[in-house]
Amino acid sequence: MVDRVSWVPEGVNVDVPSSARIYDYLLGGGHNFEADRETAEALIKVLPVRGMARLNRAYLRRAVLELADLGIRQFLDLGSGIPTVGNVHEVAHEVAPESKVVYVDFEPVAITHAELMLADEPNVTALLADLREPEKVVAQARELLDFSQPIGLLVVGVLQFIPDSDDPWGVLSRYVESLSSGSYLALSHFTADSMPAAMAAGKEIFAKTAEPITPRTKAQVTDMLAGLEIVEPGIVFTPQWRPESPEDVGDDPTKANLYAAVGRKP
Repeated sequence: MVDRVSWVPEGVNVDVPSSARIYDYLLGGGHNFEADRETAEALIKVLPVRGMARLNRAYLRRAVLELADLGIRQFLDLGSGIPTVGNVHEVAHEVAPESKVVYVDFEPVAITHAELMLADEPNVTALLADLREPEKVVAQARELLDFSQPIGLLVVGVLQFIPDSDDPWGVLSRYVESLSSGSYLALSHFTADSMPAAMAAGKEIFAKTAEPITPRTKAQVTDMLAGLEIVEPGIVFTPQWRPESPEDVGDDPTKANLYAAVGRKP
């Protein structure tokens, strides 16, 4: 049994690896446990997961900056994870300090640390909630966000943890329905299209964690953007989405193993 430290909320089983804490470890964070680190190291042996995490985080930053430049001043970040440098509100506030952000995650460690970090941020809050319950999440988010005005809905690197049986397409469509015209959806999603054998091995490792993964094809990810106007450059691997330099793309962007796209609600 891993020794419990003071910042761990009651009821959290630190012996069961968590996707949020694995991601935190891969990004160099310190809010993870031995089980998370062991799982991450196992993943590193079969997939370029450190690079995948870094590229996904970089995509999130570019997407938020793009939406802020387009005038979006409200963001709903589903599956936000454990706070690390370059959080959505920090990025959005670079463009517009008045921007409002609601973080949503069902990982207690993530929300506990978000609440501590956001204590002095009146325009930012964190909700401990399950994104598979859109109506409940939206009802809580309305306490800070105005859904009659455009919102940037962020679903970055999280829908692969929603199995087909929970209908991630339907869940996402219910969030989009709640948004006003002119809102945007930014998403990224694991795929096995580029490295099927490696992703299959990674899937086996994730099966032993609290959140198994379901990698999806480009066609399946495309269906998640149904009814939206997909902005350029379309559905691409994360480093290919509006890179700031050729170095951002690298020699083989397919090794990112996550598709990325942004869509606008007409």
